Parts: sequence; C-alpha cells; structure tokens
Amino acid sequence: MAKFDLYAVLMGDLVRSESNAAIGELHHHFNDAVDRQNDERAPVVASPLTITLGDEFQGLLVSFLEAASAMRAMRLDLLAKGIECRFVVGAVSLRTPLNDKRAWNMMGPGLGAARAKLNDKRSPSLYRFSFPDDPQLERLLDAIGASLTAIERRWTDVQRADILAALDGVTVAEIAQHRNVSVHTVYKVQRSGELNLYMTQWHAVIEALAALDRKAGRG
Repeated sequence: MAKFDLYAVLMGDLVRSESNAAIGELHHHFNDAVDRQNDERAPVVASPLTITLGDEFQGLLVSFLEAASAMRAMRLDLLAKGIECRFVVGAVSLRTPLNDKRAWNMMGPGLGAARAKLNDKRSPSLYRFSFPDDPQLERLLDAIGASLTAIERRWTDVQRADILAALDGVTVAEIAQHRNVSVHTVYKVQRSGELNLYMTQWHAVIEALAALDRKAGRG
C-alpha cells in the first residue's frame, strides 16, 4: 500500500461501557465489529483499527469516505445489538512513520484534535468530525451527525429492525414477509422512522467527504 502524509483517522469509544452488566458480551461484540472492518476494508486501511483501551479504538484509512463508511457500518452493527458507540472521523497529517501493524506510536497534527472531539462528553452526538483546517465544514458535518444521532435514538424497536434491514439491502417485500405484515405497514414504519431524511443526510456526508478525497488526490 502506498504511504501518504494525510490520512483519515477513525476513532471510537463505547458509551457507558463501565455500567454495562454484561461486560464480557459487550466487549465480544466490540472486538468483532473492529475486526470485521479491518477485514472488509483491508485494501484501504493504512493502520489497522486497534483497540487502545478496553472500550476505545483508533485507526487510519487512506480515504475519508472509507472512514465514514466504516463508522456507519460499525455504528449500525453495534446498534443492532443495543450497543452505543461514539465516533470521530478526521484529518491527520503524520509527522512520524506510519505504523501499519497497530495504530500506536504515531504523532502528527490532527490526532490530538480528533481525540479531544471524541472525549467531549457534552455533545450527545455519536457521529463527530474533526477538520481543524476547515472549521466551517466541520461544523456542518457535526450538525448532520447530531441530526443522524437524534433520528436513530427516536427509532422504536420495530422501526430500528425494519430500517436496519432496509439499509442492509433487504427489500420491503422481504421485510413484510418476514414480519407477516403488509408492504404498506413496512412503508409506514419507514416513514415514521424518517428513513428518507436519514438517507438524505447520509448522502450529504458522503458527498462532502468524497469531495475531500478528490481534493487530496484520492478520488
């Protein structure tokens, strides 16, 4: 894999993990989610997603879009199991050699800012962004991230199950058959769960990060 100076950092931190009664099961799912992204995105992972503490991880990818896609996949994976994790996607310029074995022992502008964003407990948002050189873009993406979080937290159990299935490519007809309900009922659940707004906002994030990748010569 080619080595760059500019990378996309992805960090995550389990929410209220210390108060979870089933701590062993929680960390099993957390480890699985981290390992899955490393396996599925191996060609674009520069420094593997690495659990740095029991409930935190970080890693570097060569694309902001891939970092956001990994964030979304991990969030939905863990959400399906009732686990909340806050994330940060940001820009990092390495000033030390890339560690392509573990995401440890690296330094450079952006890492501290991303870590500070992750550790900010005042914000309820689970999707956060760190672009110190483009504060306007950072504010816009953070606003979208807060809205995505709010939509997800309003989902009922049925809405969450149906919407996660739809996001995983399951058709409305298949969902209806599985739940033994009408197609109209599934569409109603998706509308009440604001699926269209949710996807509109995700597409805005994707387009903004894809534009950053192109600007950096990655697109």
